Amino acid sequence: MESLLIPLLILVAVTVAVVLATRAWSRRQQKPDGAEQAPPDSAELARSAAARLSEDEHRRLYALIAQGQAMAAIKLYYEVSGLGLRASRDAVAALAAHPQPFRAAPEEPGEPEPDDDETPQRFPYRYRAIASKGDVTREVSSNMLNDEIYGRIRTLAKSGDIEAAATALTKHSDITMKQAREFLALLDD
Repeated sequence: MESLLIPLLILVAVTVAVVLATRAWSRRQQKPDGAEQAPPDSAELARSAAARLSEDEHRRLYALIAQGQAMAAIKLYYEVSGLGLRASRDAVAALAAHPQPFRAAPEEPGEPEPDDDETPQRFPYRYRAIASKGDVTREVSSNMLNDEIYGRIRTLAKSGDIEAAATALTKHSDITMKQAREFLALLDD
C-alpha cells in the first residue's frame, strides 16, 4: 500500500496544478468586465504619439530607437509625454514599428502656409541622386530630397536655369554651389 501512496500523491498534485493553471490562464485571457479587448491600431497610435513630441524630442527618441535602446526610449517618452509607463511602452513600440516624420503643430488659421521651397522638409530616409557622364560620376545624398523635389531640380536644369537648380539643390542637401553646378552639368541633356 505504501508503494502506491507516493505515485498517487504525485498524480493528485499534477492534477491540481493543471486545474489551477487552466483557471489562471482563462482569467488572464478575459478583461475584468468580461468583454474582449481589441488591440489598438498601432499606426494610429504612432501618429498620435509622434504628435506629442517636439522636434528635438522626436529626434532624440528615434536616435534611441535606432541604437536599440528601447528602455531609454520608453523613459524619454514617459518623461516628455506625461503618460503612464505602459502607455509610453506601447507608444514607443508603435513609433518603432511605424516610423513617423516630425510634423510641427498646426499653425494659427490666419497665418499663411510656408512655401515648399522656402524651408526644406526632412524625410526619415536618405535620398540618393546620381549623375554621370563618361568616367565622371557625382552623387548627392540627403534626407531633404525626394523624387518630386529632384524632379523639379532636373526640370530647372534642363530648361537652362542652372543657377536656380543649383540653389534649390544646395537648399535641399549639404553641398556647396560649386558642387551643385558640377552635379547639374553631368545631368543628361
